[in-house]
Amino acid sequence: MLVIDNTLISEDIFDCHFCCDMAACKGICCVEGDAGAPLEEEEVAILEDIVDKIQPYLSKEGNSIIQKNGVFDYDVDGFLVTPLVNNAICAFGVQKEDRIECAIENAFLDKKINFQKPISCHLYPIRINKWNNYDTVDYHQWDICKQAIINGKQQNISVFDFLQEPLTRKYGKEWIEKVKVFLKMRQL
Repeated sequence: MLVIDNTLISEDIFDCHFCCDMAACKGICCVEGDAGAPLEEEEVAILEDIVDKIQPYLSKEGNSIIQKNGVFDYDVDGFLVTPLVNNAICAFGVQKEDRIECAIENAFLDKKINFQKPISCHLYPIRINKWNNYDTVDYHQWDICKQAIINGKQQNISVFDFLQEPLTRKYGKEWIEKVKVFLKMRQL
């Protein structure tokens, strides 16, 4: 474990390889699992403020769930998550041709909103949990991402390299620079 500021970082994010391959996985991470994507409290408020702008991008089923239940739900442990349609696909997930896309991200890409998507989605396969006053920054290995691991190995891209943009979004440029200093020292 590496400690930087208030984060405990698993060294797996530096040692393991990863490069998402949507052609192989088809966005199945928006469908599989036992709950929706984790949400931070401030993200719920953001989603509530922008849901009308996201609505045109939603599937009929997703829109129905969100209209009925709102933009969030709770998992079995009481944590905030995105709602699900039929206990499967995220309510913000939309079937497009041969894959699942994110309605939030599509609205963002069309410059309709300034919020890209929940940070837990942007960071995947990194999962962040709270432990005392720290965030634990862990690599979540899941068999649906086998091709992403193969791609990462072939291209020599670590989980950290692949996820620098969302890590910067979450923790800032200074935090990223501290991690890079650690990585340089580690190579000596």
